[in-house]
Amino acid sequence: MTANTSPASLSVADRARRLRELHAAPEILRVVNVWDVISAKAVLELPETKALATAGHSIAATFGYGDGDIPLDITLDMVGRIVEAAGDVPVSADLDNGYDNPGETARRAIGVGVVGANVEDRLVPVTEAADRVAAIVAAGEAEGVPFALNARTDAFVRGGDKPVADKVADAIERGRAYLDAGADIIFVPGVLDADVTRQLVEGIGERKVSVIGLPGALTAAEYEALGVGRISYGPMTQRVALTALQDVAASLYADGAIPTSTRALN
Repeated sequence: MTANTSPASLSVADRARRLRELHAAPEILRVVNVWDVISAKAVLELPETKALATAGHSIAATFGYGDGDIPLDITLDMVGRIVEAAGDVPVSADLDNGYDNPGETARRAIGVGVVGANVEDRLVPVTEAADRVAAIVAAGEAEGVPFALNARTDAFVRGGDKPVADKVADAIERGRAYLDAGADIIFVPGVLDADVTRQLVEGIGERKVSVIGLPGALTAAEYEALGVGRISYGPMTQRVALTALQDVAASLYADGAIPTSTRALN
């Protein structure tokens, strides 16, 4: 049984509401990041798939760009194709920092069926970042879509040598500001241990913190027990796929054979 392989019957607004419901549910939302149509279809075949998230880093790499350097038009073209493949499964897109006009970026993303997004603050002043969040939320309202913004703060990944306590405080301050501006949930990427995660949830809110699964991080179940609302995996999924590709290529160069366990997923 597949999660969804048929054309969408739900409206964009309905899919956005569904994503918001998944963020608020008692169980953590696990979203496996995809970067093109065939990776999306492979994940959609799993009945556990409730939503998809695109990985901006991975889409950029697919087209030969560095992370954050890919033109918006190329991103939206690929994301639109993924949305079409996903049918009624809600798709959240990585929209980098929202580009020059975050409200217009969100409007265009909604136009291809995106119902939520990650948008990073890159540690610009908190008032400026909150204004950008508000512009994205307003764009969704203007389109009649309760856009599920996973507002990202780079307090940890761009925090440099700051003490962990300062990074936590910065993430909480920014997270609260973004929630006040209309964000649905706050994304705090980094390798977060249980103590830091507990502080973030206490400061930002139960089921209002979103994390990334990285080597050395907690498991999804452990984050769920701490009150985290969502976990995604960013470029890690593409790295796993590319590792498998490179490993099988090395095996083939060494006179190996295609493994008999290989599934026809394309």
